[in-house]
Amino acid sequence: TVLVVNQERFDPATLLDAAVRCGAHTMCAPPTVWRMLVQADLGAWKVPLREVVAAGEPLNPQIVEYVRQAWGLTVRDGFGQTETTLLVGNGPGQEVVPGSMGRPMPGYDVVLLDTETEEPSDTGEICVDLADRPVGVMRGYADASGSTRDVTRRGLYRTGDIATRDSLGSLTYIGRTDDVFKASDYRISPFELESVLIEHEYVAEAAVVPSPDPLRLSVAKAYVTLAEGVAADALTARAILEYARERLSPHKRVRRLEFTDLPRTSSGKIRRVRLRRAEAERGTVADGVRNPHEYWEEDLPGLKD
Repeated sequence: TVLVVNQERFDPATLLDAAVRCGAHTMCAPPTVWRMLVQADLGAWKVPLREVVAAGEPLNPQIVEYVRQAWGLTVRDGFGQTETTLLVGNGPGQEVVPGSMGRPMPGYDVVLLDTETEEPSDTGEICVDLADRPVGVMRGYADASGSTRDVTRRGLYRTGDIATRDSLGSLTYIGRTDDVFKASDYRISPFELESVLIEHEYVAEAAVVPSPDPLRLSVAKAYVTLAEGVAADALTARAILEYARERLSPHKRVRRLEFTDLPRTSSGKIRRVRLRRAEAERGTVADGVRNPHEYWEEDLPGLKD
């Protein structure tokens, strides 16, 4: 039996009321929904759930811990694509490493390929060895043989996503190859910065993209959706930027912030490509033009080095 809660606009209380009323045992939701759920007091609902799962995007470790404290359940994250079934996951009974999306699923030989040298590495693009023709990987794109050849060259299916592997074989998501960027010649993972930002009580969601800068080439800018009732003003911006500054290395610092609703795909994923494009089109903003509710370090005395 599958429970579907039809809502014109997502409301955590309506979903959780239905889960309790109908006796739902398993819940799978994308990180966007989990981030909205934890804005509510999850402990107020005595849910009958036995398993909770996330899919669609990487889930921030802070969300996993919040759900564990509220319900005593561990959200099991995983990674897969439309072109595949589940490639990496946290199977039942497997210890979940905070922030990790798990280990390769049976039937897949997962290789991490350095994006510059194309050699196996502990950090690199998530690829699947096609030598044994895993049944869960697509045969190819219809009427697009060129695209198929591109993503399956050298006998590997290339996902376009980057991860790192620890000594125990657990994989942690870093970002899309297009999302990872350089600032002052350091490689920046948006997901790492976003995970720090959403720890702050004012932040409901965040998306980090490169913002052009004449000195550093680019700096990290966060687009932030605020928790309900929080004012989108300079005091809020200062509090969030200071919080991130204390928890991130100087070269990873979030130096610009804008309050806004985040653009999404039809499946609810954040469309970072639209945010990246908007920043690129604005250039270095030499003329001083800013978007509404946008704050830079230099706007806030004491923040900028």
